[in-house]
Amino acid sequence: MLRLGVLLSLLVSISCSRIDLDQDWERFKSQHQKAYISDVDAANRRALWEDNVGVIESHNLEADLGQHTYRLGQNRYTDMSHEEFLQLMTGHKQMGIRDDPSPVVLNASSTDLPDTVDWREDGYVTNVKDQGECGSCWAFSAACSLEGQHYRKTGRLVSLSEQNLVDCARNGNYGCEGGYIELAFDYIRQNKGIDTEESYPYVAKQKDCNFSQENVGATDAGFAVVISESEDALKSAVALEGPISVAIDASSRSFMLYKSGIFSSSKCSSKKLNHAVTVVGYGAQKKQEYWLLKNSWSTTWGEDGYMFMARNDGNMCGVATEGILPLV
Repeated sequence: MLRLGVLLSLLVSISCSRIDLDQDWERFKSQHQKAYISDVDAANRRALWEDNVGVIESHNLEADLGQHTYRLGQNRYTDMSHEEFLQLMTGHKQMGIRDDPSPVVLNASSTDLPDTVDWREDGYVTNVKDQGECGSCWAFSAACSLEGQHYRKTGRLVSLSEQNLVDCARNGNYGCEGGYIELAFDYIRQNKGIDTEESYPYVAKQKDCNFSQENVGATDAGFAVVISESEDALKSAVALEGPISVAIDASSRSFMLYKSGIFSSSKCSSKKLNHAVTVVGYGAQKKQEYWLLKNSWSTTWGEDGYMFMARNDGNMCGVATEGILPLV
């Protein structure tokens, strides 16, 4: 009788878990407006979603035990495989040896820098945007740092057109197939400007170029770089100049599912960088230092579209390897 009771209890538990999963699945689809092309596609997506939910729950249990400084959570990408996500949602290409003269290197200062910086509070940063299923992170990162520098110069925060870059910056960039932050700034300099977001809205796919000089929202005179692999130099640049475009390694599944806390992972590379974001500040929480990163994966990812990444933790995910600032 005892064995039968245990078996019945286990069956009830499994049944309840299945009901909970069914309810969570329906809630996930509704929240993120998911529609699948067939029952087979829906079943495959459900399986991927369940696998990712398992990863989230396991990680968060470990976080509760103090093994991690950040938590994972569901977002609109939870029904994707990790490989599919990387293919669709990253797109930064690393610049090799440049043919043109070396760019300006920002001077670094380690004195009289504030302990905390958040350029959102000073009007330098537009709302979090959504690159969609297009590898255009390079365009969003470039636009974000230029928006900040344009505000610094003019006092006006203008949302700039990533679609302009995706469609028109074909000087070595590949639209939704990836690109270079540096070449985005080169294009804007040579083109004598980038259009506003309002005049040239984003559609998450590459189209024919539709740039109009009448709709230019900002210009640049090239770019400067931060001393590579120096978190002190990056801190100085962020504090003294404003938001800085950076490249990072976003390859881990925990990055895809990041929800909150200060991200730190032994699986991150400081050399192999595949995603572009923007550092818009830095600070510390409970003595743990962080970088404040603005991403372009919508507000459903991370902390309303932002990530707190470990600072002075071995150049976490390569955040200080490739820092770039447009010159305005």
